[in-house]
Amino acid sequence: MSSREFVVLGTASQVPTRHRNHNGYLLRWDGEGLLFDPGEGTQRQMLRAGVAAHDLHRICVTHFHGDHSLGLAGVIQRINLDRVPHPVAAHYPASGQHYFERLRYATAYRETARLVQEPVAEDGVLAETPAYRLEARRLSHPVESFGYRLVEPDGRRMLPAALRAHGIAGPDVGRLQRDGVLGGVTLDEVSEPRPGQRFAFVMDTRLCDGVFALADGCDLLVIESTFLDQDVQLAEDHGHLTAGQAATVARESGVRHLVLTHFSQRYTDPAEFERQARAAGFEGELTVAADLMRVPVPKRG
Repeated sequence: MSSREFVVLGTASQVPTRHRNHNGYLLRWDGEGLLFDPGEGTQRQMLRAGVAAHDLHRICVTHFHGDHSLGLAGVIQRINLDRVPHPVAAHYPASGQHYFERLRYATAYRETARLVQEPVAEDGVLAETPAYRLEARRLSHPVESFGYRLVEPDGRRMLPAALRAHGIAGPDVGRLQRDGVLGGVTLDEVSEPRPGQRFAFVMDTRLCDGVFALADGCDLLVIESTFLDQDVQLAEDHGHLTAGQAATVARESGVRHLVLTHFSQRYTDPAEFERQARAAGFEGELTVAADLMRVPVPKRG
């Protein structure tokens, strides 16, 4: 199993179907698990996907419509029931604080785990760890909504031919990486910059600056495409994107792998979302999400 993968728990929008659960998504990133938008049924979908409460380190809610948040009550109670030993951070729009509190304490249970509430009030960096920087950007929806973005710190890629030319091998490679110079040879002479991986999660929104800021240069972009292009006015009226709009964002932002999700129940042919995304000119890797699908984060070349 890849150490960086995206697990799809549900792909429906407002109304679930026989084949699509309400929203729910997990990003595995170097031993941490980030749960996005847990709608109804997320706890059961986690079980089906082999995701345990102990896998969760952050919960990121984009906004407080029910299909993106009603599963919070069950997930939070499961974290406590299973006595998750590490703190779990919860990010969500600050304007929805009362909704979060209602969901957190929807019924009686015994609190045994540490849930750290970290509401989001504005664009910016939410957390920094050795493995990633978590950012938020405001989106355009009838209720306050934020998208999320993970950025791995940039690094350097060692060049085997250059190392051989300078006679550097074995433990000396590690010394050079640590100290930046070895025997007069600098790290820059035997390596090149390696941009960190980038992931973005964009749910309910119209086209806006925040969408493009989140998608910029992403290796993996997960984005809503609630409507097909023929219903673009419905999308605009209700604060959503079409398949073609989502693909245009990916094309213009240099996305490597595009994942479309959050589909209206009015459509019965998932292949049409892919056709319209390709018609919009996106040529990278493309996935039309299905429940319980696993999508690896593309490796850097």
